[in-house]
Amino acid sequence: MSKEITSRSQDYSQWYNDLVLKGSLADYSAVRGCMVIKPYGYALWENMRDQLDRMFKETGHVNAYFPLFVPRSFLEMEEGHAEGFAKECAVVTHYRLKSNPDKKGTLMVDPESKLDEELIVRPTSEAIIWNTYKDWIKSYRDLPLLINQWANVVRWEMRTRLFLRTTEFLWQEGHTAHATADEAIAETRQMLDVYARFVEEYMALPVIRGVKTESERFAGAVDTYCIEALMQDGKALQAGTSHFLGQNFAKAFDVKFLSKENQLEFVWATSWGVSTRLVGALVMAHSDDQGLILPPKIAPVQVVIVPIFKGDEQKSKIDEVADILIKHLKSAGIRVKYDDNDNNRPGWKFAEYEMKGVPVRVTLGARDLENNMVEIARRDTKDKQSISLENLQHHIITLLDDIQQNMYNKAKAYQQEQITDADNLDEFIKLLDEKGGFIAAHWDGTIETEAMIKDKTKATIRCIPLNNTMEDGKCILTGKPSNQRVLFARAY
Repeated sequence: MSKEITSRSQDYSQWYNDLVLKGSLADYSAVRGCMVIKPYGYALWENMRDQLDRMFKETGHVNAYFPLFVPRSFLEMEEGHAEGFAKECAVVTHYRLKSNPDKKGTLMVDPESKLDEELIVRPTSEAIIWNTYKDWIKSYRDLPLLINQWANVVRWEMRTRLFLRTTEFLWQEGHTAHATADEAIAETRQMLDVYARFVEEYMALPVIRGVKTESERFAGAVDTYCIEALMQDGKALQAGTSHFLGQNFAKAFDVKFLSKENQLEFVWATSWGVSTRLVGALVMAHSDDQGLILPPKIAPVQVVIVPIFKGDEQKSKIDEVADILIKHLKSAGIRVKYDDNDNNRPGWKFAEYEMKGVPVRVTLGARDLENNMVEIARRDTKDKQSISLENLQHHIITLLDDIQQNMYNKAKAYQQEQITDADNLDEFIKLLDEKGGFIAAHWDGTIETEAMIKDKTKATIRCIPLNNTMEDGKCILTGKPSNQRVLFARAY
């Protein structure tokens, strides 16, 4: 089955597409730019979503749901926000269809159903949410307001890739209101840390925490914080963002509160989000030419048991052992599948679960069971070993933890190897072309220089790392003074 996958070295982009399609994560849709998330891919997203949701609730957030449609005038109320999203909006102009009198069996837009004001299919929900918050917030007693929404959004895309960039995608968006700037900034940083912990501890993917430059900020934000991850082709991927919005949206929508000092003040805001793009990051960061490699903590199936037998008598004995093992694993919270489907041979099943990235495969063979043994294969290293049936479930539980840690350690070592200093533009370009990864270089801090570097090299400033080391130097393009290095990379 691995022969069906294009190798990473041959064509990384096609390799990625092959894994998403053949690993049963997603499929192309009849709607241009949109995707169908298949059951296996959606189970993966559910595991990610559910864990994040628990983490949000542990920090005091609650879930709500807001309308899919945003009146155009709402989007226009915050100037930077409107300008930033204007070219990505899907617009509803009419509210009904009718039969086409000139062509039987077809429909047409009813010209008499034109809306008085266009509705935007939400590209993000700040506008509709802050219009609502002005009715919910009256006093300091109403703050902080800590709300998250799980939803879909639409951003019109001309060039799409499954999970990484689609016209419609699933995500969560947190929107919070606070009495002071310090509280809002603390919230922004806290949620960045939640994202970083999730990606590192559950996706086994190390990230760099940082702040975006002015030109890379979210439209309407005062500051945008981010986590940046590195893919196996040396390109960066933004894995999550958290925005300090200041009072921009409060002022645009007139959201004020009566303070403890009996003064009427504008509230302070944040927003933060991650999306199904994380599934794409997971694929590109860990997988190999044989298929997906999924971290045990979020894999839809953590353990698959494959029986090998001849005849009903052997099958019956194996079933008895499998039933006991499954019971023990499920009681420990392990997601396990017993594949005794006799439509496919064991070799086909081995390749199938290798393709799907199941962390642990247990083979129950009739001969092995006579010796009280089973074969266990781990997906991350492809190592196999024979293990005694005694305390097998404890061995599997320990093995899953070891796989999770090993995947993180491998990705961390790669990340560290791929962070390189560059002191001039020639060195910078050579590193981009020959090595890739993150390049730490001096920049003079101007938008103009940032734009010229991007135009010359196709690399962007991914972030200014938090707690960055101060270091005097010269900008790689202009030679002007700089007091710290920033991280550049070519990115998705």
